Amino acid sequence: MLAKESSVTTTSAATGAQATVYGYPRQGQNRELKKAVEGYWKGRVTAEALRETAAGLRRDTWQQLAEAGLHELPTGDFSYYDHVLDTSVMVGAIPARHRAAVEADALDGYFAMARGTQDVAPLEMTKWFDTNYHYLVPELGPDTAFTADPAKQVAELKEALALGHTARPVLVGPVTYLLLAKPAPGVADDFVPLTLLDRLLPVYAQVLAELRAAGAEWVQLDEPALVQDRTPAELNAVARAYRELGALTDRPKLLVASYFDRLGEALPVLAKAPVDGLALDFTEAAAGNLADLAAIGGIPGKRLVAGVVNGRNIWLNDYEKSLATLATLLGLADRVDVAASCSLLHVPLDAGAERDLDTQVRRWLAFARQKTAEITTLARGLARGTGAIAAELAANRADLASRAHSSLTRDPAVRARTAAITDADGRRSQPYPERAAAQRAHLRLPLLPTTTIGSFPQTSELRTARADLRAGRIDGAAYEQRIEAEIREVLAFQEKAGIDVLVHGEPERNDMVQYFAEQLTGYLATQHGWVQSYGTRYVRPPVLAGDISRPEPMTVRWTTYAQAQTAKPVKGMLTGPVTMLAWSFVRDDQPLGETARQVALALRDEVGDLEAAGTSVIQVDEPALRETLPLRAAGHADYLAWATESFRLTTSGIRPDTQIHTHMCYAEFGDIVQAIDDLDADVISLEAARSHMQVADELAGAGYPREVGPGVWDIHSPRIPSTEEAAALLRKGREAIPAERLWVNPDCGLKTRGWPETRASLENLVAAAVQVRAETAAGNA
Repeated sequence: MLAKESSVTTTSAATGAQATVYGYPRQGQNRELKKAVEGYWKGRVTAEALRETAAGLRRDTWQQLAEAGLHELPTGDFSYYDHVLDTSVMVGAIPARHRAAVEADALDGYFAMARGTQDVAPLEMTKWFDTNYHYLVPELGPDTAFTADPAKQVAELKEALALGHTARPVLVGPVTYLLLAKPAPGVADDFVPLTLLDRLLPVYAQVLAELRAAGAEWVQLDEPALVQDRTPAELNAVARAYRELGALTDRPKLLVASYFDRLGEALPVLAKAPVDGLALDFTEAAAGNLADLAAIGGIPGKRLVAGVVNGRNIWLNDYEKSLATLATLLGLADRVDVAASCSLLHVPLDAGAERDLDTQVRRWLAFARQKTAEITTLARGLARGTGAIAAELAANRADLASRAHSSLTRDPAVRARTAAITDADGRRSQPYPERAAAQRAHLRLPLLPTTTIGSFPQTSELRTARADLRAGRIDGAAYEQRIEAEIREVLAFQEKAGIDVLVHGEPERNDMVQYFAEQLTGYLATQHGWVQSYGTRYVRPPVLAGDISRPEPMTVRWTTYAQAQTAKPVKGMLTGPVTMLAWSFVRDDQPLGETARQVALALRDEVGDLEAAGTSVIQVDEPALRETLPLRAAGHADYLAWATESFRLTTSGIRPDTQIHTHMCYAEFGDIVQAIDDLDADVISLEAARSHMQVADELAGAGYPREVGPGVWDIHSPRIPSTEEAAALLRKGREAIPAERLWVNPDCGLKTRGWPETRASLENLVAAAVQVRAETAAGNA
């Protein structure tokens, strides 16, 4: 079949096939951008040095992409912090509270919007669709006045053109930008930012004109929000937006891009619009785009950029499958080019740097550099026929076969255990009201109990100790003594501050997923696989390559050590099965639900061992539960069924008086309230500070019956909340959640914060709890 189809690749329509990407990792090979930005924040790097570092990273990236064989390079995808925040700057949507800072110094004002200052809160942060990347949420209102400021986008285009590259600026599209926005503080919650479209479009028109004047032949407008379920009114707004932008006379050619799922009902709208090309995702995640495109007769006269290389996962591409898709697409557009399915921002830079991995295993992996090579190979095969890439095809088949037949991927014992799961394995022995009574009697906590989410600051001394252990400069015994000393210090502070349920601080952990992945079979760890989560926060997602089991306890040693130091309860801290999948590069050769059950059984063993060792409170974090929700409602029920089942499978084999906590952060929770209930956790803590206790209202509105800890300290900002600020948030939470079911805690873990702000903020948090506790008691008297 492929040979027959590949003959099509010699037609004139295919000979012009080009290779491109929508975006690329920003950080540099050694995270140079992170170091420069954080150095600037600390006053060690000047603004000019920061700009020079950024320009060098852009130059090196463009040169690498050009040398790899890409024909058209993206510009404007680089960011000091976040590309959505960059868009807010581009259209002049600066919150009133930040305008003075931006006017005084544009760079400092930019970072103030991202991180806040001691006096001014930052923009809210949430997940970018169903990824682990966080964007800064635009704040808009009826009085928002947009003004064009494309200086960044124009300057970066000119940089690339001056270096001799063919460049395509990439912008967040106007409809997606408005759909991502929220009402500004003080604006009615029912305000719809999309109503500002007619006010925003002239600004985009001006930006496009300036990019055209600077030399842009094409501009890409990213509209990933259109792959979600959209109302007729929203689709009409799409049609109006691109009818108006397409009718401009002074503009570059417009390429409208979507990714992460099928475009669905928005496809015919864009196909009819007077734009010059569409970029679509043709990976498994967007199954249906190919059939949908064929059903409308294609997009004759337009350019089609075909995302056939998965831009979100790290497994090598199946060349034969991708070429078959590309060959089918040839008759559906005037020109077919080859790309990744989305920006390569979501994958690490270079699998070739992972020298600790087996050579054959490395050949299964494709990070950003390898994906660009895959794209150029496929473009060459599409343009010249499969004979031009015969050697690459043969090597690709061998690598795919090596992975499929590897003993690493299958463990019969794990599969037998998973097959034996029953419904009873996923249910607690008693209903929540009976468990809650048993836990109150056992734990004897005060009204409005205080706790933290788990991690405490990871100091330079801790990182040095881990590095010294890896390098052999200290032995295991010396390292454990250092960890024990840190745990004692963390516990002593918490007891002095008056926190009720303690944590050991996780000084031994590098990352909440990686730490467990390194102790489970079936996972592979990388050394250089850094991916941006938000701002200067980078993580190294492990690679989930095979069947999962737990050879031995992972957390019992340090949790029991901590509990032996105090009479207060110490929480055991685990990462839940959905998050272990979502924040890993997960295998793509079996259903996600099956992999989740394997992870859940391994964690179930750990929960049982913690309880047996005397741990009375166990937190199983699931911050990724909402972010992994399918983008279209049709997929929600199936996903939530296996996701909640895997959590209950992890936590249900314990006594009624053992209290199960879970934690989620920075997501839209309103549409998964029933799933949160279905987890059957005893206590849930959630982000609430930046979103002003919205989640507490959502849970109350849904009749959520369990205990809740809506965060009163936004830990992703360096701001130290005052006692009164925390108390005000707590009072707002108490309006929605009865005080008997209300906990007091930060939004998230404290790993990224420093000790001075941690001490001050937690002391204020406890003081707020004491104050509101007294008010509540007085009110009940």
